[in-house]
Amino acid sequence: MQRNTHLDIDMALCGTPVELSPGRAVVRLATLPAMAADDRGLVHGGFVFGLADHAAMLAVNDPRVVLGAATVRFTAPVVVGEEIAAEATVTEGEGKKRLVEVTVRREATMVLSGTFTCVIPSHHVLDR
Repeated sequence: MQRNTHLDIDMALCGTPVELSPGRAVVRLATLPAMAADDRGLVHGGFVFGLADHAAMLAVNDPRVVLGAATVRFTAPVVVGEEIAAEATVTEGEGKKRLVEVTVRREATMVLSGTFTCVIPSHHVLDR
């Protein structure tokens, strides 16, 4: 399946798609030293969230999809050098709104879970 959204995203920061099918995406991220929040190598949660968001957008896979809201829970830390993977599945879709369940794991350990409310506007959000 072809990727139709977020074509210009920096995959080094937000992950690389490894699986893409209708309503589902898997995206992997190798965490980098620049993502560290402290001298012990704790990866800032914003990078983990960015991975989850990228996976949610790809699960919807519409060129205009944007994030409307998210409810997430961080359940374990990530350390620089670890690879994490996000799996996103569209669970509900009505009109322009899609609910996407996302989990991020480091091997078998869940590090984030959440529900992303994605919206497909009729035009690009920057168009007036």
